[in-house]
Order: sequence, then structure tokens, then C-alpha cells
Amino acid sequence: MRTYVLDSSEKTPLYEQLYRALKEDILSGALRGGEKLPSKRALAEHLNVSRITVENAYNQLLTEGYLQSRPRSGYYVEQLDALPRPLPPSVQPLPPQEPPAPPSPSAGQFPFSIWAKLMRGVLLDQHDLLLRSPPNTGLLALRQAIAGMLRRSRGMEVSPERIIIGAGAEYLYNILIQLLGRENCFGLENPGHQKIRRVYEANSVALCPVALDESGVDMRALMASGANVLHISPSHQFPTGLVTPIGRRRQLMAWLGSRLDRWLIEDDYDSEFRFSGRVIPTMYSMDAIGRVIYMNTFSKTITPALRISYMILPESLMARYHQKLGFYSCTVPSFEQLTLARFLDEGYFEKHVSRMKRHYRLLRTEFLSLLRQSPCADKMAVQGEEAGLHFLLRLDTGLPDQAVEAALGKAGVRAASLSRYQSGPPDPESRGRVVIQYSDMAAADLPRVVKVLEELTI
Repeated sequence: MRTYVLDSSEKTPLYEQLYRALKEDILSGALRGGEKLPSKRALAEHLNVSRITVENAYNQLLTEGYLQSRPRSGYYVEQLDALPRPLPPSVQPLPPQEPPAPPSPSAGQFPFSIWAKLMRGVLLDQHDLLLRSPPNTGLLALRQAIAGMLRRSRGMEVSPERIIIGAGAEYLYNILIQLLGRENCFGLENPGHQKIRRVYEANSVALCPVALDESGVDMRALMASGANVLHISPSHQFPTGLVTPIGRRRQLMAWLGSRLDRWLIEDDYDSEFRFSGRVIPTMYSMDAIGRVIYMNTFSKTITPALRISYMILPESLMARYHQKLGFYSCTVPSFEQLTLARFLDEGYFEKHVSRMKRHYRLLRTEFLSLLRQSPCADKMAVQGEEAGLHFLLRLDTGLPDQAVEAALGKAGVRAASLSRYQSGPPDPESRGRVVIQYSDMAAADLPRVVKVLEELTI
């Protein structure tokens, strides 16, 4: 019977010390495949530890596939295949030429195996943090990981001390309203995201719809609105798909700096999916006066079920947050925070986003190609397709918007008329414009979807 030295004075639990020692012997071949291990009671007596210590170590090895349990027989070492060695350069085979794989629905893009591996690692290595209440701004490990990711992907220099983690963007909107004050007038893009409007309405704040032009927020409409807090999505506006160019961004920064009570909320939720050209710098990166609040979420890039969003506050607002709202507890469990931190730190996030972009780029390209080749192409115009997971389609149709929505919904297409996202009187220009969300489509569905669109133009 093999002997392992277990030290009860170490911070690492005894079961984990035993688990690691057994695992090392299995991987090194000291414990061979098919070899029977001592019973839990026998090994516990031999090592002078409790039976539960041995049981926990065996269970972890069972879970990870290093052991197998045979009823009424005991525990045996699993037969592990040797890792392949690279062949010498002279005999390296050529990579196989595989046929193109059909695109999968967005749910099929989630990295289940990687996420499960990281979760197991957190359970093994971070159990001391899992039962502690995280700081109200979120665990430092995740805030540091987010700062590193933003530096690499967006060129943003962010202090982790200014990042606040929250369970979804809606929660962070509520925090911002309390932080800035309900006496402010919040300017919202019109047309715009209706859930954002409803969150503000539920908090009884004054809303100022701001019209858009071809570059985003119309500056004359903004000045006339009376808004002093502006909530925008300059990287890819929903639902129009507009991307705010640098000239308009500079005008917005000038508006922001012309009065001390003005704030700008940059909602960058869809910025990762840009399919052409370079990423436009964030408004936050342009801010030299400390008035831009940056917000983003992992719902679009990883999964909505994760419910992890974050915002970056200017220094003055961060001080106000600690003073006024420091009593709030963090709403995201430590387990999810630590898993996401590893996903970011170990480079999996960038690889995942890159894979997602390839998938959606192919899907979008195929969709647009079918629209251009359609015999009704002259009756369909696409806008805002260079970024994000939706685009705006103008249909030359005599049907009312409700009939268009009903036909697309019956065909299984996630679509809604542009008029649904507008505040105030209906705009005649929005008639026939439909917001198409293609992220859940498969390539095989596209010809059928285009056929439905063609029928709507007749």
C-alpha cells in the first residue's frame, strides 16, 4: 500500500492533498490502469486520516475520470490513453480538408467543456473564497480580468477600482439612477431599446426622447430635449444599427463638457461583433473630464443566462457610490465571478468571441447574399449590417407593419417593426422597416426566410 504524507497544518484540505497525490501517481504511471486501490477504510487507517478524507479524494478522482468504481469490488485506476507525441517534421501529415460545417444556432456556440473545466478548477482551488461575501463592487479577480480584457480588445486603460459588477444591465441602470439622482432628465435614443426606457419609467425619472440622424444622436434634437444625462449605444445602435462616427462623438463630448451637470452613459453591449474595419475607440477613452460612464455585458458574447454585466464609473462618481450606495451587496455569486475571471485571464474569451464572429459573419454574409440575389432585391434595402447581431431591413410593401410582423413570426423569424421602438407619435418614415435578429438562425433556414420576405413585397 502506497504512503502519502499529508500535512494538516497546510491551508489546503487533507482530501485535496490526497487527491493531488493520487492524481500525480496516476498520470506518472506509478498507479497503472486497472490497478485496484485500497478500500476507503484501509487507506484511511494507513494514512491516519478520517474515512471522509479518503472518500472525498476518491469521489473527485471519480468525477474527473481517473478512477472507476465497481460495485462490491472497489476502486480501480482508469486506463488512460497516452498523450500523442508530435511527429518529426518530415513525416507530419497534411491537415484533412473537411467540408464546411453548417452554421449552428447561437446556443450551440457556448463553450460547455471549457466552462465546466474552469468551474471544476474554481471548486478545487478557490473554495476559500466561494463561501465569503464578495465586495459590493465585485471580486477583485474579476474586475482585474475585465480591465485586462478591455486593454487588449478595446485599448482602454481602466482601473479595476472603478469597475462595478452587477447581475444584468437592468440592475446597473437602477444603481445609476440612484447615483445620479431622479431629478435629472435622461435622454434616450429614439427609436431605441424599449427595456431601457421601461427601467427608467419604473424609477419615475423624466425621459427625453432624442431623435437620430444618419450619424446617431441628432445634436439639434439633443440640445432641444433638455436632457442632461444621455444614454446611447454608439458602437451599434439598437434598433437602427447606426454606428456613431468619430466626428459626431467629438460633438457629443463638446456637449458633455459645456455644463457641469451633464453625464453620458455609453452602453457598449454589442461592440464585440464588428465585421469590417477597425474598432472605433470608445467614448470612455475620449473622456478627459470624467463624465462618461461605460457599461457592457457578457450576455451577448457568452450567454444571457450568465447574468453578469459591469459598469466603469468616473472617479467622482465612484467616490459618490461608496458614500451613498456602499451598503449594497454584490448581486453576482462568487462562483460565477471566479469562473468568468479565469475564462478571461486564460484567453478563452478572445478565442470564443473570435469563433462567434466567424460564425455570425458567415451567417450574415449568406443572408445578405441571398437578399441581393433575390428577384425582389430592388424592394429590400439593408442598413446597419456591419456590426452586431441584427440589421434593419426596409421592405417595399403595401402591408401594414402588424401583418409583416405576423408573417415573419409565423416563419420563426425574430423580427419587429421599427415603429415598436419609437416613443411619441408614429414616424411615417418607419413604415416598412423591420428589425431582423439573425443570431438564432441556421444557414439552412435562410432561403425559406428570404422567400417569406419576397412574398411580403408582392
